[in-house]
Amino acid sequence: MTHFYQMPPWHRNCTGYTALQQKTPPTMNRTFASALILLAATTAGLPLSTGARAMELTLDAALSRMDETSPALRSAREGVNAADAGVEAKRSGWFPEIAATATYGYHDRVSQFDGMQFMPNDSYDARISASMMLFDFGRTAKSVTIATSGRNAAGYRLALTQRDLSWATIQIFYDMLFLREAIGVQEKEITALEKNLDVTMKRYREGVATRFDLLSTEVRLASAKNRKLDLETELANQEISLRRLAAIADGEPLELKGSFSMAEEPSLAPAPESEALQNRLEVKLATEHARAAREKKSLAGRQGLPKITGSVSWGSSNGWLPDSDPDLGTMRTSTTAGLQLELPLFTGFRTAAGRREALAMQRAAEQDRIEAEQRVRAEVRQTSRALKTSREKITTTALQVEQARLAAENARIRHMNGLATTLDLLDTEASLAGAELGNLQARYAFVMNTYAFRKASGMPLMQEPSIQAK
Repeated sequence: MTHFYQMPPWHRNCTGYTALQQKTPPTMNRTFASALILLAATTAGLPLSTGARAMELTLDAALSRMDETSPALRSAREGVNAADAGVEAKRSGWFPEIAATATYGYHDRVSQFDGMQFMPNDSYDARISASMMLFDFGRTAKSVTIATSGRNAAGYRLALTQRDLSWATIQIFYDMLFLREAIGVQEKEITALEKNLDVTMKRYREGVATRFDLLSTEVRLASAKNRKLDLETELANQEISLRRLAAIADGEPLELKGSFSMAEEPSLAPAPESEALQNRLEVKLATEHARAAREKKSLAGRQGLPKITGSVSWGSSNGWLPDSDPDLGTMRTSTTAGLQLELPLFTGFRTAAGRREALAMQRAAEQDRIEAEQRVRAEVRQTSRALKTSREKITTTALQVEQARLAAENARIRHMNGLATTLDLLDTEASLAGAELGNLQARYAFVMNTYAFRKASGMPLMQEPSIQAK
């Protein structure tokens, strides 16, 4: 933005300024004008202090912001924390439970014999008790194993959430790059059509071109502008999604930094399906669920077994029969210890129903694991084939662009010389724009198929893809 110097209004209204303006010779006017021009040229290069500078956002920066601010990731991390606490809660079954109790009771009638009272009307008891499970046929150990499996599953869900959000961010980022370049291609087509429209209008006025040629050019131009408008709308929608994922304010200017042009390196070799099965988080999560289901089935089979618990307590109470001290209200200390064997005899068919439920859940989890493995195998094959096809399309579409460019240049020359019709020229311009969009689509598809192949193979997404052929 250029700053121009102007005399303030109050200065222009002064009498001295008016007289000076009337008496200033032409040479002084030219000198003053030159000074103003020099001042404007000097201040034109100065940055505006109030101007907002667009933030350059790379793919790495977008992923980093997403990882720091995503509510879904925060929720998944809290899920891991909750699973950790669940493991600790299950492990508490191996430790004793210690409690302090104090009781008071009043009895209005107590046992007496010949005036001798066997218990006080006011009874007090204060003691510390400890109880601990000694043996439960491995039920506590199974509960800990199930909780640990849940902790592992929560970790896999966190990694899955992070991967899916990263994949969504990558898709939106490259969608915006593609739309930005597609808009540039449409602008080139619009510029070419506008030039053709000017030439056709001139030839129409000269009587060389027909009204049909003029209308055909105008229709092609309007269609190109509509396509550009659709691309701009889609770009704006994708920008809204990217701002949401990367936590960027709506009013903050944004400029993406990236392209589809990447360094050449050897093509990706298809990974074995067995390696993908080992790396994919979906398979790991399904396997963990199947493991937890097996442990739950084993735990359900032990619910009818006995449990042995030991307890010990120490405290002070009154109400002891008289010996050396005839006062029943005297507080005396005592220690008790014991073992308890608990054997469930009838639980209302709860144990049998729990076993059937655990068995059904185990079968379902196993089928989920098989489904996950089959899906991974299919994705590896599909993405490998798509990657190979998109790499080949880059070469073919690049050749197509070169041929369409030569054809368009030839058609322009022939049209200027009256050797080609307007429709022929419009067809070649449309073919050139289509070829450029096709090449852009092929490069975009290669990049996205590369990321999709890494995702299907269980490899890290942020290993920069490269184009083998251009």
